[in-house]
This record gives sequence, structure tokens and C-alpha cells, in this order.
Amino acid sequence: MTTARLASLHVYPVKALAGCAREELTVEPWGPAADRRWMLTAPGGEQLTQREHPSLALARALPLSDRAHGGSRGAEDGAEGIRVTAPGREPLEIPVPPKDEDPLTVRLFGQPVEAVSAGAAADDWFSAYLGTSVRLVHMDAPEHRRPLDPEFAQGPETVSFADGFPVLLTSSSSLDALNSLIAQGDHADEGPLPMDRFRPSLVVTGSAPWAEEEWRRLRVGECVFRVADGCGRCVVTTTDQTTGERGKEPLRTLARHRRSGSRLVFGLNLVPERTGRVRSGDSVEVLA
Repeated sequence: MTTARLASLHVYPVKALAGCAREELTVEPWGPAADRRWMLTAPGGEQLTQREHPSLALARALPLSDRAHGGSRGAEDGAEGIRVTAPGREPLEIPVPPKDEDPLTVRLFGQPVEAVSAGAAADDWFSAYLGTSVRLVHMDAPEHRRPLDPEFAQGPETVSFADGFPVLLTSSSSLDALNSLIAQGDHADEGPLPMDRFRPSLVVTGSAPWAEEEWRRLRVGECVFRVADGCGRCVVTTTDQTTGERGKEPLRTLARHRRSGSRLVFGLNLVPERTGRVRSGDSVEVLA
């Protein structure tokens, strides 16, 4: 049994853009409501993220209504328009594309996914910000959700435009421990790192450092989650989410202390087994 509780909750309406803190959110089978239902692509359809464009960290998308984090609409289709902002750009409101819009095929890490275009105004806005031609797309219908990796799925489980799993959990005590290790390394001047480097959905506090690596099943608020896998980390974690500048940490320290095979691991990938609402302060009960 653990005394852990939820310290903060976050959604990322557009994949790769800055996140939004929430006091509560609704967890759907494919992830938090309004989370990563929009994505930027290159003209050929390949996804674009902070890996290629670290300046996306400085852009932000906010849902146009509070229904995205606590209403009843998300369980049906997750549909929610957004308002985007970025340095040097006037804000733009982007509505959900019409339901009769013809779908197009885009690719997320090589996997084909059906989505619909957000329209020329959104494409032009992001293209001007990034200085290259891009397209904004929306995952409009439940049948367009991506199937989970069969290695980790139990039945027909799906996910939105998140990298691989519906929900990502991190621990504040594990971040404190990681920052202590960074302080002892060659790039101590880069620390301590904030949690936003790791782009979590749920942040827990009150557990021992790295205790989450032993968790297999959790109850949080109205929800039950299965732990699918530890979260392998990439260059995005080295990107300062307030400046877009890159360093060496935390990958250097994770490589020395938190390696699992070829992966550098921090946090847990979760799959909802029972959906519902979670709120800041909710207890985190370890079931297995």
C-alpha cells in the first residue's frame, strides 16, 4: 500500500505543444479528454514533434471550453476546438472540423492513422511560426483511434496521437532523486529539471523514489489503470520547455543510472481499465 496522491494533472491538446495544467480531468479509454487529439504533420503526412522542432515547446493550445476537462462530451468523441498562441503570432481559434470532412491518412512513427484537416488558416498559422510548410490535423472519430501495440494490448485497446499509450504517470520523488544524480554529474549546471520536461498526464507525490517501477495496477479517483511499460525517453526531455533550447540532461544521467536495455526510462505508461474522473489530491492506491 502506498500513501501517494495526485499532485498535478496535465493535458496536451496538440501533440508536441505546451501542456495545460488541470485540477481534474476525465479519462477516456484512449486517454484524457481533449488530450493529443490534434497533431502537426509534414506535407507528406509524417508527424512533427519537438524532436524536429523544439520551438513547438513555446506554442500553446487551450481548449475553447471547460468541457475538455470535466464535461460529458469527451466520452462520445473528444471534440473540442482550440485557441493557439505562440511567440510572434496573433492567437488563432481553430474549430473542430466538420463531421462530413473527408479523412486523410497521416503517419505517426510510421503507423498510418486517419485524421481530418484543420483547414488552411491553421496550416498557414503553424507554417508561418515554424518557417516551413506544415499541416494541422484532428483525430475526429472513435474509429480513427490507433490500436495499442499488440505486445501490450489486452483486447481492442486504442490511443490518440500520444506516442504510444493513453496515459503517462511520473513521480515527484523520483524527479527529486534524478535531480540529485544530475547535480553530481558533468552537467550539474543544467539542473534541477522541472517536471514539464517529461510531459506527464498524472504526477504523483508521497511515494518513495522509483517506487513506481514496482507498480503493476493502480486505482486513482474513479479510474483503474494497468501499467503497460516504463516510459523510454528521447531528446525531447533535453529541451527547455520555456526557451526551446537543448542541453544534455536528463539523458546523460538516465543513461548512467536508469537504463533498461536500450531504453532510458522515467515514468510509467498506463492503460485505463476503468474510466472516469481524476482530481488533484486523489489518492493513488497500488492494487498490484
